[in-house]
Amino acid sequence: MITLSLLSIGAPTRLDPVQLFLDADIVVQAVMAGLILASIWVWMIIVSFSLRMRKLRDAQRDYEAEFWQADNFDRFMSERGNKDVPSARVAQAAVGEWRRSTQGEVRDREGLRGRLTAAMDSQVAQEADDIAERLNFLATVGAVAPFVGLFGTVWGIMNSFFQIGAQESSSLAVVAPGISEALFATAIGLFAAIPAVIAYNRFSHSVERFESRLHRFADKLGATFSRQLEQR
Repeated sequence: MITLSLLSIGAPTRLDPVQLFLDADIVVQAVMAGLILASIWVWMIIVSFSLRMRKLRDAQRDYEAEFWQADNFDRFMSERGNKDVPSARVAQAAVGEWRRSTQGEVRDREGLRGRLTAAMDSQVAQEADDIAERLNFLATVGAVAPFVGLFGTVWGIMNSFFQIGAQESSSLAVVAPGISEALFATAIGLFAAIPAVIAYNRFSHSVERFESRLHRFADKLGATFSRQLEQR
């Protein structure tokens, strides 16, 4: 009874992640370190993307309010059309195509409408691609991190069985530490993957909504140019 009580006093009462990492095999440590770095990068993307989208939405709303209040779009673009806002670049693409196509006599009005639409659609797609560029890393981590962690777990369990053969003992005291370290690799993989998947789905929806808003702006601008074309 005295021996058991002393052992229970000296035994750890909770998991120590740092100690699990330090006691793990070098391969498992490398897997854990890579997953931890990936998790840190994921959270950096989450924070920076959230701030960027908030800034873009505010700038977009202010620019469009000024744009539709302008009496002359051509003059507005010349004076204030160089803002770093997706709507401004969409408008610049349309105005640039309008200027090039209306320098002389407009013979094909439908062709001009088609070129305006194509110019704006191309710019909208470019803006959406630029915004969503860093989201690919979130998708990659969400898909790959659990399997990387599982690799570390499999390697750690293999090492535990090797220790059983080397020490010729199947005691739980021999196997348990290695299995705990191995399973910790899977836990880190899930810790990296779960936020990445949630953020990717949420941000992808935000990008789609932002792209839809740009398309609505482009459609409204295209209708305005179409009315001006009919008056020529």
